[in-house]
Amino acid sequence: MKNILFVCSQNKLRSPTAEQIYSQKPDLEVASAGTNNDAETPLTLELVEWADIIFVMEKTHRTKLQTRFRSALKSKRVVCLDIPDNYEFMDPALVSLLKSKLARFLP
Repeated sequence: MKNILFVCSQNKLRSPTAEQIYSQKPDLEVASAGTNNDAETPLTLELVEWADIIFVMEKTHRTKLQTRFRSALKSKRVVCLDIPDNYEFMDPALVSLLKSKLARFLP
């Protein structure tokens, strides 16, 4: 079982969409969070420590993650998906983009 964390800014559109898509996979435990203090689910040390792989939507998210949780990231894989904040929750274009970008990591 792998623990997968998806991170965006507000945890309203991109990362919850990714969480929804991959929550049905029997070999994965998934969660999502946001880097902003007013995110639906704010990113915490506990979530970072829980995750085996962390997928961030933009480089700014990776920077915030590394700044706030550097010591907890030593053994973690952090992957930037380069997905801009241009989509609604479960937007078919976003779902397709997430699946194509995550295919090599989460077959």
